Amino acid sequence: MPIDLYISTDIEADGPIPGPYSMLSFGMAAAATFDGTTFTRLEPATFYRELQPISPDFVPEALAVSGLDRAALARTGTPPALAMTENVAWLADMAERHRARPVFVAYPLGFDWMFTYWYQVRFTGGSPFGHSGHLDVKTMYAIKARKPVRSVGKRSMPQHLLGDGAHTHHALDDALEQADMFCKIFEAW
Repeated sequence: MPIDLYISTDIEADGPIPGPYSMLSFGMAAAATFDGTTFTRLEPATFYRELQPISPDFVPEALAVSGLDRAALARTGTPPALAMTENVAWLADMAERHRARPVFVAYPLGFDWMFTYWYQVRFTGGSPFGHSGHLDVKTMYAIKARKPVRSVGKRSMPQHLLGDGAHTHHALDDALEQADMFCKIFEAW
């Protein structure tokens, strides 16, 4: 039976969609494995990059969330093709190390998945997650708690299920916080 390797991912972007707007940073943390019977938390191995913008366009309010400096990233950020090539290699190493297939984990999934998948396909030709290897932590909680998805938010979740780290809008910090939350929710039922 295949083993899942859950990779908690968070991104920061300067707009609502990839292409016209840029992913400015992303962080990943290997959170756990699951073989259908045994769920095993991992000491998180991590990956983080800040990227050069791919477009001159941005939404000031979106940029303000992360506090990243687009002008500085244009000079010092990793070129997206290099960052995504390094990321795909890191994911392959994690998968080999754990003899598992990577599953993208995010809260909520849509935004982070959209940017990461688009960047991986655009700059490397494919994604180690495939087109469907992803899990939305918000939906997972809603189903386990037997609540409508649209009624669920971190503010309505029990405190003991939230991640121990602060939500800082730094992509790696948030990926680590989310990895902890994912593991707590998975283990709670």
